[in-house]
Amino acid sequence: MTAKVLILMGSKSDAEVMAETSRVLEKFGIPFSTTVTSAHRSPGRTRKLVREAEVKGYSVIIAGAGMAAHLAGVVAAETVLPVVGVPLAGSPLSGLDSLLSTAQMPGGVPVATMAIGKAGAQNAAYLAAQILALSDAKLRRKIREWRREMAEGVAETAKEIR
Repeated sequence: MTAKVLILMGSKSDAEVMAETSRVLEKFGIPFSTTVTSAHRSPGRTRKLVREAEVKGYSVIIAGAGMAAHLAGVVAAETVLPVVGVPLAGSPLSGLDSLLSTAQMPGGVPVATMAIGKAGAQNAAYLAAQILALSDAKLRRKIREWRREMAEGVAETAKEIR
């Protein structure tokens, strides 16, 4: 099956957090591929990967990066595919710099920006799943089932606290 989601990360040090994205996509059976590329250190490689993504059948790109975190913005500038940015901590600013550089995009070049770190990496995958579910009823059912299970888990936890 052709990968539907392309996961990019700015450096190898981002792999531990971005593994959360892979874990969620695997749970829903969504094919993906992952690679390292940098908006600053390998701009030509980044541009090539992004320009080839649509031709290769990807539907969503998730880009996780720390520090200046321009990766998602550079990716969004090179494609019309939906881009989901995951700001990562890794600087003395604990990811605030990443959050702002991912979220503060000029009009016309959107990046859906998630929370900093692991929760953001997970939510990037959940958002990608929801985007793909727009044209995939089976995936939409899987997401609804997961949401139902999540709600039941909260209800069970509430009973334990009483």
